[in-house]
Amino acid sequence: MNYDQKLKQILTASGWSQEKLAGEIGVSFATVNSWVNAKSTPTRTDYIAKIDRVYDNIVGTSSVDIDKLKTLKTIATRTKLTAKKLIANRNLLDNITVNLTYHTNSIEGSTMTASDVSDVIFDNKVLKNRTATEQREAINHQTALNFLLDELNDKYRPFAWTPDLIRAIHLRLMSGIISNAGEYRNHGARIMGAHVPLVNFINIPTAIQNLCNQLNSETTDLIGLMAMTHAEFEKIHPFSDGNGRTGRLILLGLALQNGIFPPIIPRDKRTAYYKYLEDAQMNENYDPLEMLIVMTIADSIDEYEEEI
Repeated sequence: MNYDQKLKQILTASGWSQEKLAGEIGVSFATVNSWVNAKSTPTRTDYIAKIDRVYDNIVGTSSVDIDKLKTLKTIATRTKLTAKKLIANRNLLDNITVNLTYHTNSIEGSTMTASDVSDVIFDNKVLKNRTATEQREAINHQTALNFLLDELNDKYRPFAWTPDLIRAIHLRLMSGIISNAGEYRNHGARIMGAHVPLVNFINIPTAIQNLCNQLNSETTDLIGLMAMTHAEFEKIHPFSDGNGRTGRLILLGLALQNGIFPPIIPRDKRTAYYKYLEDAQMNENYDPLEMLIVMTIADSIDEYEEEI
């Protein structure tokens, strides 16, 4: 693949401007513009390496350094965070709420910025330049997140994943957006652009119960369990809409349940994220998805280091 093609794919997948891409590589806008339009070609090895690294990070890679993955999995599980600690740390909770809500809804197509999300969920503003649905999605996501945190922090009963809990999360996420919020789909479905065969709707209750059994199981490989169950939930695709957002909240809940910092999948890695999900679902290759999870955990720890 020529480097102008690689750069164009990065821009398309990330939604970045050429200025943003230039900053990531460490060159001027004029240089990137020349590369993108095939007027010149990168020749310096350090720039070529940076382009390849950004490409793998944004568009996705098929190869994973297993030793590096093992090291990063250990590092990702060192920083401790529980639902109780998160609830008690108001500033951290607010920042994670905005960041998670912005990214998870953007992955699904929302045009709201992080600032928009903050205005809507904290200041109760009604934005004239955003749709009512987008604003409802932001409000609902905060509601669903707070509900899950309360469930994780309930001191009167031990936490366990159940089909009713998953449906309750979905109900809060999609209330007022779809008519069957909290209810399993009763029809066939397919994911546009993907080749993954989804679970027949008749088998959804059994599949979700089996998933809950996996979520509740003891493990010596938490990151592996997170990747496997996330891929499985999205393959079950139990609801008519909102499966991605529900699945990413389950991913967050599983992390906090086990006392580690939750991953926040960023919108600019959406293409890689979908690629890794499909690879896990079709080929049972979970390594790239595990790498994405540990990298996003590491990024979040770095971002909120002073608040933890």
